[in-house]
Amino acid sequence: MIRLIAPFIVIIWIHFITDFIFQSRWIAENKGKNIWVLILHSIIYCLPFIVFGFTFAIINGILHGVVDFVTSKITTYFYKNKDNYGFFTTIGFDQALHITILFLTYNYIVWE
Repeated sequence: MIRLIAPFIVIIWIHFITDFIFQSRWIAENKGKNIWVLILHSIIYCLPFIVFGFTFAIINGILHGVVDFVTSKITTYFYKNKDNYGFFTTIGFDQALHITILFLTYNYIVWE
């Protein structure tokens, strides 16, 4: 059973480290305003996922960028308007999407 669960635990931790610890405040504040900052964030994000294969890493880097392209604009709006509920609800939705995408791509790319 643990062999089935272990990759998902590793994926969650890599996601946490790359999406939060490796993301500077400057990246977080600018990825919604500048596509090159978003691309930088997506590259930094996907690199550690190479342990699951190049295709897995690239697809998740691209999809991470697509999700953040939308959600970072929404969180910026809520942040500027001091709407904490909207801001944190959007961050929660963003994280749920990222984890869902990671698990689905693992299932269809790595597992098979």
